[in-house]
Amino acid sequence: MKPKINLHSSVSKQLCTPAQHVLSRRRLLGATAASGLLGMDGLGGLVHPLVADELSQSNKQVLFIWIDGGMSQLESWDPKPNTKFGGPFRSIQTSLPGVRISELMPKTAEIMHLLALDRGVTTVDNSHSAGVPRIQRGDPKDRGVIYPYFGSAVAKLMGQGNSQLPPYIWVKPGSGGFKYQDAGFLGPRYGALAIGDGQPPPNLLLPETLNHDDNSSRNRLRNFANAQYAAGRNPIFGEAQSFVFDSAQALMNRQALFADPDPADVELYGDTELGRDMLIGRKMLEAGVRFVKVNSYGWDTHGDNFNGHASLMPRFDQSFTAIVLDLQQRGMLDNTLVVAMSEFGRTPRINGHVGRDHWPEAWSIVMTGTGIRRGVVIGETNKTGIFVENDAHDIGDFFHTWFSALGIDSSKTEYLNNGQPLPIAHDECGPIKGLLT
Repeated sequence: MKPKINLHSSVSKQLCTPAQHVLSRRRLLGATAASGLLGMDGLGGLVHPLVADELSQSNKQVLFIWIDGGMSQLESWDPKPNTKFGGPFRSIQTSLPGVRISELMPKTAEIMHLLALDRGVTTVDNSHSAGVPRIQRGDPKDRGVIYPYFGSAVAKLMGQGNSQLPPYIWVKPGSGGFKYQDAGFLGPRYGALAIGDGQPPPNLLLPETLNHDDNSSRNRLRNFANAQYAAGRNPIFGEAQSFVFDSAQALMNRQALFADPDPADVELYGDTELGRDMLIGRKMLEAGVRFVKVNSYGWDTHGDNFNGHASLMPRFDQSFTAIVLDLQQRGMLDNTLVVAMSEFGRTPRINGHVGRDHWPEAWSIVMTGTGIRRGVVIGETNKTGIFVENDAHDIGDFFHTWFSALGIDSSKTEYLNNGQPLPIAHDECGPIKGLLT
C-alpha cells in the first residue's frame, strides 16, 4: 500500500506545482512598477487595474455547487464495488467509454462526455469548521489576512458585469441576507447576497404609501448623506452600504426572478429543495449575475451513509444534470464555469454506525463549461480508494485552474491590500493542464 502522506506538514504543499512554474511576486512587482501599472487604489486593489477593466467586460460567469458536509466519492464519482470498503452500490457505464460512476447517478452518467472529473483530490482539513473556509478560499498561505471566498474573489476580479445585479449571489436553504464575511480583506462590498429558501430579500417591494418618485428622492438624499459621511473616512463600509442599496434597487426592478417557476422546469430539475434552488440559480445566471453559488445541505453521513446517499444522490443527479443540459441548450455553458464539490470526501472505512467519516486524503471534484476540457477523467485512487495514486491535486491547484478557465492569469494578477501585494491563489500551486482547453 502506498505510504500515507502527512498532510499536516509542509510535505502537503509538494502536491502543488513546483515554484519555478509560477512568476515570483518580486519579479512581478519589478515589472509592474517599471511599466507604471502598479495599482494604487488601497484596500483590495489589483496590481493590474487594466486587466481588471478587461475582465469586467467579459461575459463569463460561474455556477458553484457547494455540497455541504461531504459527498461520498465512493457513492458518486469514484465507486469501488466488490472491494473491502466498496459498499452495497454498483457502478454503471457512462457516456465515456471505460468510465464508470455510481449507479445512484444514472442521469449524470449520460452526460459524462460533457464533464471533467478529477479523482485525485488531496487536501488538508478533516473538520467542517476548518475545511469549509479553507477550501472556498483556496488554502492560501498564511499572510495575516483573511482571504476571500471564491465568489468574492470573482466578484472583485471580474466585476458586476452589465446586469447591475449583485455579482455574488448565494442560493441556499435557511436564512438569507448579506454575508459580508465571505469577502475577507477585500471589504464587505464583495460579500454574498444570500437568497434563503428561494425567497426574495425581505422588503423587496415598496410600501404602498411610497411611490416611485418619492423613492427616487429618498435615494438622492441617501446618496448625499453617504457622500458626507464618507468624506475623510475609510471608504470601504460606505461603499458597501451604497452598493447594497443600489443592488437592492436592481433586484426590485427584476422581481420576475422570484416568480413561480414554470411547471416544466420543476419537472426537469426535480420538485426538491435542491432542484428548486438550482432552478433559481439558473435564473440568476440568465439574468447576468457573475457568480452564483447553490448550496445543498445534509451530506455529513457519519451514520447510515448508504441510506443517506440513496436519498440524497438522486436529487443531486437530477438537478445537476438538468442545469448542465439547460445551460448547454440555452447557449450559456460555453461562457459559464460549473463546479460541483464538497469540503472533503468520506472515509473508505465504514464505521460502527454504518457511516463514513471525513476524508480529505482522496476525493473527487467535477466541473464543466468555459475553459474546461470535456469528457476527461484525471486522477486515480488505489484499489480500495484510500489514497491517490501518482499526481495528487490540492485546492490551490484548482483555484489556479478555475481562474485560468475564466481568463484570469493567476501568476500575473495580484491583490493589493493596503500596499501589500498578495497572490490571488496559492503561489506554490498552478493550473491543472489536463482539465483546461
